[in-house]
Amino acid sequence: MPIHERHPRLSHQQPHTGPRTPIPPHLTRGRLRGVLATLTLTALALTATATPPLTGTATAAPPSAPAPASAAHRETAPAVPRGTVPDLPTTDGAASDGLLTDGATPDRATTDRAAPDRAAPDSSVTDRPPSDGAASTAPPSRPVHSYENAIRESVWVDTRLDLDDDGRSDRVAVDIVRPSEPARQGRDVPVIMDASPYYACCGRGNEGQRKAYDADGDPVTFPLYYDNYFVPRGYAFAAVDLTGTSRSDGCVDVGGRSDITSAKAVVDWLNGRARAWTTREGGVRTRADWTNGRTGMIGKSWDGTIANGVAATGVEGLETIVPIAAISSWYDYYFSQGAPLYDSGPEWLSDYVETPQARARCAAVQRQLVDEAPRNGDWTGLWDDRDYVRDAEQVRASVFVVHGQQDLNVRSQHFGQWWDALARAGVDRKIWLSQTGHVDPFDFRRADWVDTLHRWFDHELLGLDNGIDREPMADIERAPDRWATSGHWPPRPTEHVTLRPTEGDGQGAGGLGPRPGRGTATFTDDPARGESDWAAAIDTATPEKAGFTTRPLSRELRLSGSASVRVTVTPTTPTAHLTAVLVDLGPATIRDYGDRGEGITTLPHRTCWGAATPADSPCYRETAATTAEVSATVVSRGWADLGTHASAREGRPLTPGTAYPLTVRLAATDHVVPAGHRLALIVAGTDKDLIDPPADRPTLTLDLTRTSARVPVVGGASAFVRATTGTPAVTVPHVTDPDQVGPPSHARRVPLPGGEHR
Repeated sequence: MPIHERHPRLSHQQPHTGPRTPIPPHLTRGRLRGVLATLTLTALALTATATPPLTGTATAAPPSAPAPASAAHRETAPAVPRGTVPDLPTTDGAASDGLLTDGATPDRATTDRAAPDRAAPDSSVTDRPPSDGAASTAPPSRPVHSYENAIRESVWVDTRLDLDDDGRSDRVAVDIVRPSEPARQGRDVPVIMDASPYYACCGRGNEGQRKAYDADGDPVTFPLYYDNYFVPRGYAFAAVDLTGTSRSDGCVDVGGRSDITSAKAVVDWLNGRARAWTTREGGVRTRADWTNGRTGMIGKSWDGTIANGVAATGVEGLETIVPIAAISSWYDYYFSQGAPLYDSGPEWLSDYVETPQARARCAAVQRQLVDEAPRNGDWTGLWDDRDYVRDAEQVRASVFVVHGQQDLNVRSQHFGQWWDALARAGVDRKIWLSQTGHVDPFDFRRADWVDTLHRWFDHELLGLDNGIDREPMADIERAPDRWATSGHWPPRPTEHVTLRPTEGDGQGAGGLGPRPGRGTATFTDDPARGESDWAAAIDTATPEKAGFTTRPLSRELRLSGSASVRVTVTPTTPTAHLTAVLVDLGPATIRDYGDRGEGITTLPHRTCWGAATPADSPCYRETAATTAEVSATVVSRGWADLGTHASAREGRPLTPGTAYPLTVRLAATDHVVPAGHRLALIVAGTDKDLIDPPADRPTLTLDLTRTSARVPVVGGASAFVRATTGTPAVTVPHVTDPDQVGPPSHARRVPLPGGEHR
């Protein structure tokens, strides 16, 4: 069967006007698209009989980037067989945009294009399913349209909101670039859309690109490579300024109704359901009569969060989203089960990205962000409005998730809970999980990423049956630049195994295994120490933690999914915070997510991904993995305020000396613990730099008979037993190393979804 689980609701694939035609129940979404693509391509082939194919001209590196060493480094678009692409070549200005490398040899260019970081799958690949039928031969869309001669325009879409209370409806600015040839020929194109608050204030991408306009106010520079790469291939690109930012009206409400509605209104306009004008005030009404309405949203961090939120409205015409390092619930960005993750709330972010004009008009919205987001961690109605997970059942779009497993900005709980909710809703899904922090895949796996994204949009927006839906669902980075695939994610079978801690001898760690726990463990909250310190001292009794380990493994053990830790704990004070972490104890080379680049370093040379104009370069600085040698790797984390033991929505004061049960949710992960390593569970108080400390400094006593961890193990309990019995192939001693990788020190207490690499 196809690896992507099929969505049972297929009606949104039909035209948006007129009566809907029932879809035969035996057709999955992927098979339906294959049928439609075949019919479309056949029709285009008949139409093309009088249209000769073109060979595009080579794309030179723009003036802003160093020129390639010779013409041998440039790609020329190949001749296009008739009837093989949905947008046929025309007779003016077709452009090619293959990979260009400045100062590189032809061999280097070829190597980059072949994705140098693709390595043989590791032994954790246990569930690669067979292909569903014959391999597809549908070619990818090709760069047959002129980027230089593309139509560039701005429109302002009516949101039907008035958050800035100026007596008129807020309009959101949309800058568009689209191929001119289909427009002249009366052919419609799909749209790739990135809605962002960052286009003016902060920039996008690793190099902080901003939009730029000519003297008439028309857009000439679009950040990132989406426009350069996809417009020549028959797509439009729309860069949306969220309300309250850049050239848009309204207020920034940080993931709330205004944020989401401003982007949803653009999807509605692209599908003929909303109004837009050619200027911010007054102007001529304009219609999106050049598009078929099929829209894909993409973006990193806040941008990807908006994609999640718009998809959760169920808006018609949104066919796919690609959320990268994105938030799925804004409460979980600021708090973890009542424990504050940052020392400020959403009002700080709103002030950070808003224009001065919006800041002057939006005092009421700012006040709401303060009053309805109390720093005590209580869940209010404001957070309900910003929880997209609860509306996952409404999602009609497919979802391609990308997230760093060591992202300590938008923490990996966000993708885990979103992924699980989408699975329950039967949404088509795909996922990439890296070892990085808050980093875009363009900056950690560039060649493979552009190729995969290209094929994903071709499949989801152009309807090409290119087989991507029959490929493995998950790509997982096992070590720096070494990737494995998994047919499903989490793999089948993965089962939660209950592990119980047992009391140690007082000199080091206790035990961890399936047998019932016994004894107690006591620790005192020390806000000056965190997970790196605890892991380094796992075999030494220290006062700020309780640690438990398995014996050295006789074979590797793969964890995949979300874990939880159930504790029963007695505090000595009215307030207490808890941290629970799973740790792989043993030497490894990992991406240094604690470094300023969060696992990457930016190199001086550039590669080019698309066509260029003098004002818009497709050339970006390459990156390489920044690595660290460690003796312990934190696999998964969770934090909680013990005061939420009775209610997830409201914290309560504790009675010292009273035992309280609480389940701490840990973030999703996919990690292989090698043979010879140990798996550890550590329970402690404040995790330095990752949560705020409580008002008191409690001592806490764990009842180990009523404490357990539910860990997602590929192969279930039998796999755990096999891995923890027998003689280890290699017994790896644990080296106490105080310099373990920890949270990035820069700006960690300042919430900023864009991070260092927006």
